[in-house]
Amino acid sequence: MNTSTAMNTRLRQSLLFLASFTVAAIALGYGVSPRWFAQTLLGVNELDVNFTHILRAVMGLYLGLATFWLVGAFNKQYRNVALVILMIFSGGLVLGRILSFLVDGQPSLLLQFYAGIELAVLPVAFWLLQLREAE
Repeated sequence: MNTSTAMNTRLRQSLLFLASFTVAAIALGYGVSPRWFAQTLLGVNELDVNFTHILRAVMGLYLGLATFWLVGAFNKQYRNVALVILMIFSGGLVLGRILSFLVDGQPSLLLQFYAGIELAVLPVAFWLLQLREAE
């Protein structure tokens, strides 16, 4: 294995680790205590049972994806698929956020920050997919 391909592998793994831990932390933040998350970080004082349910279901979805990204980080067989799924995840979220910006207006700074991060992940993951990985 040459140095360049070893570095490419480490970069892929690093992005997948970072995405996994970041998304898991965010998911746990609003899934474990949706009311606290909404009040503290979004300024929303009332959540009914339906919105709490949705947040906890999305927490499960995010934790499932975060788990798969970890699998991809450790297992070469799934690494590129994990990067593609990360791109689809980030792209889907940012497209939904852009639609909301256009239709609903500006959300909180936290949600704008999330949009920026999601948008930044796309070219990085795409670039990593183009690099040669270690055998």
